[in-house]
Amino acid sequence: MARILPAFIVFFLLHSFSATLVSGAGEEKGFRAPLDRKLHKVKKEQLSNFNFFFHDILSGRNPTAVPIVPPPTNTSKTGFGSIVMIDDPLTLGPELSSKTIGKAQGFYGSASQEEFALLMVMNFAFTEGKYNGSTLSIFGRNPGATSKVREFPVIGGSGLFRFARGYALATTHELNLTTGDAIIEYNLYVLHY
Repeated sequence: MARILPAFIVFFLLHSFSATLVSGAGEEKGFRAPLDRKLHKVKKEQLSNFNFFFHDILSGRNPTAVPIVPPPTNTSKTGFGSIVMIDDPLTLGPELSSKTIGKAQGFYGSASQEEFALLMVMNFAFTEGKYNGSTLSIFGRNPGATSKVREFPVIGGSGLFRFARGYALATTHELNLTTGDAIIEYNLYVLHY
C-alpha cells in the first residue's frame, strides 16, 4: 500500500498538471472572449448597393488629387512608382455641382512597368444622412481606362460599416486626357450590419 499511495499521488499530480496545460493551450486569459452581438450592436447582416460619382481633379487652382511621388527618371512609359494623394469629392450625380455625399481619401500609385495599372488604397468617408461619419475602405488593382469596368474588393469600414465586406465596380464617366481630370462612377455592393 505504501508504494501505491506515492504512485497514485504522482499520477494525480501529472494528470492535474496536463489538464491545466491542455485547457490553457493557445489562449491566455483575457486574450480572447466571446462577445454578445447585441452589446456590440451587430444585427442581421444586409446587402446594400451604393452609387455615386468620384471627381479626381488634378488641374486648376484647387486640385483634389496631388502627385506626391514622381516616377524615377529611368521608369517605363507607365509612370511606374509615381503616387498621387487624393481628397476627391463624392457626389450623387456626375456634375461636380450635384449633392456632395462624402470624400474619397487615400492614394493611388502606378504599380506596373509593362502596362497601365494602379494600386488603389481609399476610404470613402460619407458626410450625409444615416451614413455620416462612416467609411468604406477599398484596396486593389485598377487597370484604368483599358477596362470598361474595374472591380475592387471592399475590405472593411467604420461606423455603420464595421465588419463590412464586398466589392466596388468603377466605370469611367468622363476623362480629360489633357488635364488628367476624371469622373468615375462607383457602384458598391456591401455586406454590412
